[in-house]
Amino acid sequence: MYLSFYGLAEKPFSITPDPRYLFLGGRHAEALAHLVYGITEAGGFIQLTGEVGTGKTTIIRSLLSKQPDNAEIALILNPRMNATEFLLTICEELGILVPDDAIDSVKELVDILNRYLLRAHASGKRVVLVVDEAQNLPPELLEQVRLLTNLETETQKLLQIILIGQPELREVLSRNDLRQLAQRITGRYHLEPLTQKESVAYLKHRLRVAGATSDLFTPGALRELHRVSGGVPRLLNIIGDRALLGGYSEDRHQVSASMVRKAAGEVFDRRVFARWLPWALSTGTVLVVAGALLTGWALYARTHLAAPPPPAAAASPAATTPAVQETASPQVAAAVPAVATMLPAADLRTLLAGTGMDDIDGAWRQLFAIWSARYVAGGEDACTQALRQGLECLSQQGGFERLRLFNRPAILPLDRPVGGPQHAVLTGIAAERAQLLLGGSAQEFPLPQLLQNWSGDFVLLWKPPQLDTRNLSMGSRGEPVRQLRTRLRSWAGLSVDGPGSDFFDASLETLVRQFQRQHGLAVDGIAGSQTQALLDAVLARGGTPQLTPVAGA
Repeated sequence: MYLSFYGLAEKPFSITPDPRYLFLGGRHAEALAHLVYGITEAGGFIQLTGEVGTGKTTIIRSLLSKQPDNAEIALILNPRMNATEFLLTICEELGILVPDDAIDSVKELVDILNRYLLRAHASGKRVVLVVDEAQNLPPELLEQVRLLTNLETETQKLLQIILIGQPELREVLSRNDLRQLAQRITGRYHLEPLTQKESVAYLKHRLRVAGATSDLFTPGALRELHRVSGGVPRLLNIIGDRALLGGYSEDRHQVSASMVRKAAGEVFDRRVFARWLPWALSTGTVLVVAGALLTGWALYARTHLAAPPPPAAAASPAATTPAVQETASPQVAAAVPAVATMLPAADLRTLLAGTGMDDIDGAWRQLFAIWSARYVAGGEDACTQALRQGLECLSQQGGFERLRLFNRPAILPLDRPVGGPQHAVLTGIAAERAQLLLGGSAQEFPLPQLLQNWSGDFVLLWKPPQLDTRNLSMGSRGEPVRQLRTRLRSWAGLSVDGPGSDFFDASLETLVRQFQRQHGLAVDGIAGSQTQALLDAVLARGGTPQLTPVAGA
């Protein structure tokens, strides 16, 4: 579907094992070397294990393509069988003819196999049995496998056996009744997921083999692919393929990190947030405990240690009125701390270098206050608290144009020179400057400075017309569909007289697609939370918080 769009000769992320796409990262190269050793050297068993999707089967295919001329390999992919079927399958793989009267006899089959192995040895050939999914071998069949290693001459084994399986294989072979087999394992190797560096190289390798001549994923998207997949090649393939399809549907020739998260959400059937958001939410409990201790110490010091302060001189109105209130919307102005002052443009990196522990709870508290909601640190996560108050979280990635599109105050993670991110609340934006609530103060910064310290991730709140914000698509029915129809007709300038149908039909899908296409969203005809949130922002008439134009910018 998307091959010509990206200039590809074939799909780069097919999950079908293909030796041409084999990427030999450090551990995968070692794993293949272990299997090659198993072919070229005499011995008992070689054991290769790895989690589901780490590339075991692809390595097997590569092994088959590299087998030397003097080796014969019998490959068993599904070992769920009895001893007779197992031996017959080995004979079939090696091309051994079995008389009809020997088909049901284990002894006859072993004798036939032994005679074949002796002839192969006499002609200088190596015979190797590779058993995939070996964790599914029942104990009695594993014992039969062990007995096959008794087929030997006076100097060497006639059959080399390679067992490949999931980590459960190690548990099976550790059983006391299988200790004789375990003692004959001469090589063990466990295949780990790819590191971030290996994942990026793996993805670029597959794209290059498929014919890509440009970078189809941004650097951030490549890092995000590793994060959401855990470095498991199969998941890298599945999510990468879905992300390319998403880019094609959005008419974008380069996949971003937010598109990768969206693709991962579709694969895992759950929301996938940006890297910083779960980490930030998990700090709430620690911060609230630290805040309680500091508050207690301040109260103690004020009561027992400090002298009564002298009467303060009356401040002039001009000195106490925050400059931000001159330009901020009513909701934003009400949420700015009374001590806040509008500071001149500063070096943001220098400011971030001087900040202490990140106050993510403070950022959430300010964002909630803008929406006239209450945030409680150390309790439920912020998005759950928002949902209980009729609000919805939306995590996005895309930079200033995306922020302007949604036109809502948002929390931005800013990179600090040392330590984790520092979170700030964006309250206003213009062509060249942005207004942030950072460290208890309202401050303005040039957009280039902000770009140097911000990855493009942000999270915002919005107020859905109903609490049910599930994906709405063809065939959906109910009040959320009726609300969606009314709002889209209003956006399109169509008549909204009457309650409208509560059934999601072709006419509503057409409206959804028109809205998505006009606003640069994935044109899939499905009204998910992103489409609904943007529709809410587009229809906002000043009754909900919006980004404030920055004065003088």
